[in-house]
This record gives sequence, structure tokens and C-alpha cells, in this order.
Amino acid sequence: MSENKSGKPLFYDPSERRIRSFVTRTGRVSNAQGRALEELGPRFMLPYAKEALDLQAAFGRSAPTVLEIGFGMGETSAKIAALMPEKNFIGVEVHTPGVGSYLKLAGEGNLNNVRIIQHDAVEVLNNMIVPGALAGVHVFFPDPWHKARHNKRRLIQAPLVQLLSSRLAVGGYIHCATDWEDYAIQMLDVLGAEPTLKNTSTDPSGYAPRPDYRPTTKFENRGLRLGHGVWDLVFEKLA
Repeated sequence: MSENKSGKPLFYDPSERRIRSFVTRTGRVSNAQGRALEELGPRFMLPYAKEALDLQAAFGRSAPTVLEIGFGMGETSAKIAALMPEKNFIGVEVHTPGVGSYLKLAGEGNLNNVRIIQHDAVEVLNNMIVPGALAGVHVFFPDPWHKARHNKRRLIQAPLVQLLSSRLAVGGYIHCATDWEDYAIQMLDVLGAEPTLKNTSTDPSGYAPRPDYRPTTKFENRGLRLGHGVWDLVFEKLA
């Protein structure tokens, strides 16, 4: 991890210039999150490095591995990992309170199939994940950057989708979900334009029903009660 002149850690390599899909902010770390970072970090966290990650060594076993970009506070991620102990899950997140929260949940649930990398996901994918290594990718409710002038900061863009697909094994999947309709339309266009992927949905809309493994959040349920939409997209890696 890099440091700035004040000695504070940076969650990105300042020598690599590109538009970023997140705003780096520390946020307030609760006492419980702080304890989790200190006590559980060594167990569940993997350091960022510009070298290929040995997945078998990282998890102590060989199993299909799913990478999640931006897990927020980790509630959904912990539920999915508990539901599917036969799979490995790597969560990538830059915000410290969320990392602390997910660590706490992983410790409470004894989720030995969870690992966390606190770093920019694009750099993790480029430098740590080798082609064909992943069984799946989850991107749930990424920042919509709803103002038109900020749309270029949206995570789901053609270069990232191409990179994600290159890291998937044949038959692996990308699962995105959003509650912003215009972002859902963009996701559908971008994923649909990637020649190495195919849409698994048979619905004329192109959107998939919510897979059983993705639980709904309190925020999502509130939005649904108010009539707000949620769109899931599931695309599969072609041979």
C-alpha cells in the first residue's frame, strides 16, 4: 500500500492515472469495526501486491472463487458466503468502515471462505487475478453517478467488462444489480456488447430474475415497497 507525504495510507497507486469510479474517504470507524480490523484483519485480509495471487494458498484449499467489487458494509456478502461454503469469496473494497464491518461479520460467522483486499478493484484485477481464475464476479448496487457529467465515472464500462471477462473461467458469470434504471440500461448495453459474454436471461427485457443467492437488503426492500425498481443482470463467459 502506498503512503502520501503525511504518512497516511493510499488505496491506489498514484503513479497509475485513470478516471476512478469511487471517491476515497475514510469515514468514521466504530469501536467494533476497529477491533475487527485489528483482531481479524490478519486472518481474513490479503495485502495488495503487483503479483499474481495464489488462490489455493490464500484460502488453504482449491475451490471456485467469486470476486465481489464494492461490498459496502458486507451484510449481503456475508450472507452469500455463508449460503455457499463450497465457494471462495474475495471482497474488494476501499472504504475502511465497510472493511471493518465485513471482518466483524466474517468473524462472527466463522466464514473461512472469505478473504478481503482493501484496494482499487481494477488494480487488483490487473495485477493479482490471473486470466481464467474466477468462477464469478458480483457487482451489487455500484455508485450510479447519476449526474450526466459524472456518468464517465460509472464502474460498468466496456474496458472493465472486458477485463472482468478475461479473468473468468469458461462458464463463469458476471452478476450486476442496480436500482437506477438508466444505469441498468447502460449495464445491459455494455455487457451485451462484450463478445466473450452471453446474456443468461430469457426475458425479452434482457434483465434476469434475482438469483436466490442474492438476498434483498433493508434499503432494497424499502425501495420495492415504494415502487422503485431493481434490475439484475447475469452474463456468462463463452468458450
